Amino acid sequence: MKAVIIHGQSHEGSTCHMARLLAKKLDAEITEFFLPRDFGEFCRGCSVCFMKGEEYCPHYKQLKPITDVIDESDVIILASPVYVYHASGPMKALLDHYGYRWMVHRPEEKMFSKQAVVMCTAAGSGLKHANKDMADSTFFWGCAKTYKLGVAVAASSWEEIDPRIMAKIERKATEVADKVKNNYGKARPGLKTKFFFSIMRMMQKDGWNKTDQNYWKEKGWLEKECPWNK
Repeated sequence: MKAVIIHGQSHEGSTCHMARLLAKKLDAEITEFFLPRDFGEFCRGCSVCFMKGEEYCPHYKQLKPITDVIDESDVIILASPVYVYHASGPMKALLDHYGYRWMVHRPEEKMFSKQAVVMCTAAGSGLKHANKDMADSTFFWGCAKTYKLGVAVAASSWEEIDPRIMAKIERKATEVADKVKNNYGKARPGLKTKFFFSIMRMMQKDGWNKTDQNYWKEKGWLEKECPWNK
């Protein structure tokens, strides 16, 4: 099993340690990226990724190492501390660059057999908001399964976390790891994903963007083919 951890910060804080704890329980081959250290560009909103192709993005070359590892991984772990009730700015900046991969545009078919974990820690509130920021992307990328892991640690560092909360982290990480391992190699999209894909198919048949429409046509998705049936 191969997994990628994309950290929404460049320091190794509580969220980073929790992500590594999960990775250890997965017993997977891990590749890590830290934002903004490994990628810190903001989307310019130029729309060339939608209209012409992702290779025309001004940040395509800087982003490609991360994209390649995502595509090669079985499990995608997005880990961000809670910043003012949401995922961190660097995490959002990265995810903005993958708008072209949402189902409404040109989803990567490999995603439909992948599993994802979105996770965050906070001193107090904001866990659901931050995890949703990341889970929105993994869902619309087409990931077959997305698991959420969030813990209010009531501490500013990993070392300061109360043993009772640490036991909670351990338990939740074990639960998520067991689900990922049980679904490894057999994860398939649920009804919600299939429904959204069918809606996108109907929209692409009429088409408002030739780049997207041609992509769907080449994949055979405008007819009966589906990425999860490959």
